[in-house]
Amino acid sequence: MNDTNEMLLEFESKSQNESFARTVVAAFATQLDPTIEELADIKTAVSEAVTNSIIHGYVDRIGIIRMRCVICKDELTVEIQDQGVGIENIAKAMEPLYTTRPELERSGMGFSFMEAFMDQLEVESKLGEGTLVRMKKRVGKVDRLKESVTASQ
Repeated sequence: MNDTNEMLLEFESKSQNESFARTVVAAFATQLDPTIEELADIKTAVSEAVTNSIIHGYVDRIGIIRMRCVICKDELTVEIQDQGVGIENIAKAMEPLYTTRPELERSGMGFSFMEAFMDQLEVESKLGEGTLVRMKKRVGKVDRLKESVTASQ
């Protein structure tokens, strides 16, 4: 039995597509039998990554956002990629409350939320070439089985 599955989606960097991306990744992740909380975590992280591409990556133009999801055994990997302006200083951008768009009342918590809701977060970026956000989360039955065994002891 093959324990991997993959999907790829490309969509325009329009704000209405953020909810579409959340729904697609949630539907794809259901094959891992996630809890409601796990699904909410994944959807929130994807929402933040896609919103970053829309607001910061493409600034005042429409571009293409690519979302790649891979399931391998009990782990979901989600990649959100744009060919936007890129991030000059990734470490600075990942600091809580840091934003390059304060005029839009951005909270600067996007990367913090991604880190909090996913098990692993990696960000790669080149100025003028775009950004790749890779997030991983272990999902589903395996973790719940361990929790129920631990709880019953």
